[in-house]
Amino acid sequence: MFLETSRYAKVPRDEVEVAGRRTVAIRLRRLPAPPADPHVVQQGDRLDLIAQARFDDGTRFWHIADANSARDSRTLVTRVLRTIMVPRS
Repeated sequence: MFLETSRYAKVPRDEVEVAGRRTVAIRLRRLPAPPADPHVVQQGDRLDLIAQARFDDGTRFWHIADANSARDSRTLVTRVLRTIMVPRS
């Protein structure tokens, strides 16, 4: 289902029924809180831009989403002046 290098490769899976069809879904991961610093969301912020500034890699935006337990990472930056946590590494 996932590449061996995927962060989901070793996550347990469950068989579930969705709209009358059986399918395989991964279980939600319980993540420990990483060392992180607060970031106050400003107008125009995007997680990829924050990740680029912090990690020098915009594709690591999901680290920020995970640090904030976000199911939909886009919601983290929709409210200006909201404080989110950005991992240190």
